[in-house]
Amino acid sequence: MQEAAGILKEGFLVKRGHIVRNWKVRWFVLLQDKLLYYKIEGGKKEPSPKGRILLDGCTITCPCLEYENRPLLIKLRTKTNTDYFLECCSREERDSWALDITGAIHAGHPVQVQELHRMKNSFKLLEKISLQHIVERMCDSSTGIKLTRNLEQGNRYKETFTGSALVDWLISNSFAVSRFEAITLASMLMEENFIKPVGARSTEATRYSDLSEQFLDDSTALYMFAESSKKNISSKEELQFNISELSGTIVKQGFLVKQGHKRKNWKVRRFVLRADPAFLHYYDPTKEENRPVGGFSLRGCLVSALEDNGVPAGVKGNVQGNLFKIITKNDIHYYIQASSKAERAQWIEAIKPLT
Repeated sequence: MQEAAGILKEGFLVKRGHIVRNWKVRWFVLLQDKLLYYKIEGGKKEPSPKGRILLDGCTITCPCLEYENRPLLIKLRTKTNTDYFLECCSREERDSWALDITGAIHAGHPVQVQELHRMKNSFKLLEKISLQHIVERMCDSSTGIKLTRNLEQGNRYKETFTGSALVDWLISNSFAVSRFEAITLASMLMEENFIKPVGARSTEATRYSDLSEQFLDDSTALYMFAESSKKNISSKEELQFNISELSGTIVKQGFLVKQGHKRKNWKVRRFVLRADPAFLHYYDPTKEENRPVGGFSLRGCLVSALEDNGVPAGVKGNVQGNLFKIITKNDIHYYIQASSKAERAQWIEAIKPLT
């Protein structure tokens, strides 16, 4: 492509359709003045873009909370008032895309770009922390956060807690050492859809504030547990699945392309790598349910890069490049494609210590 030299960022995002309001994974390429998106077929990007978003006069909303079950959205509104909804695979990735897109929109205003980078460097994901574990502790009947009835502007809310109460609880339970850290952590819980704001004060702050000011350390801002954090467990077996596989610390997550076991077709999946216990799960990013469509224990697995010359044995279709293979201890072979050699190396490096 002639425009390749001007690429600022590229990667998978999930886009809402304009006519049929379904969600599709597309490969996005950010240039200085536009955002191109491509269809992926058989693990390969099509040569011509499916569409383009002109950034001149664009406004960006991040976080965008217009879809309750999709908390990692960016909304772009063009100067012709066309809305684009783009979903990322993680909070960190969403904030990175939002800052880079905003930087491209305001490229002619260096002061604004400098402020954006200051925000980016001061607001990072905490490492080695399991949000699911924090929520489980919050729900503990004896040591968890106290749920109360609260009144705001004539509305009565059951089973809520205030922003300042959650900050106090996070610090007292050693999940954070300062109020700033606790606010950052509470914002993560909210944006990952474990808790949600209720009432005008906290809801407005979430919609209109900067990234670091979404969660209010305030005794008048109300929050409650989101419905998605209350698991609908129907059997002891499913309970074991949730506890043993999905409660580990997230080590790495991102979009990768995976070959199917039956049809041997290639689909983009959101992969989540967890430790203690070590599992790799994959999700269908076009679906609203945050449930894995597959996954396996990494204990006893073998992971290796595949040669980029030709199509390796076991791989079907016209897919080439940046492939790696995971063989489980039950001799099940998974063929996965990363977007670059560097990304492939990062995934292999992250998976190997957990096998």
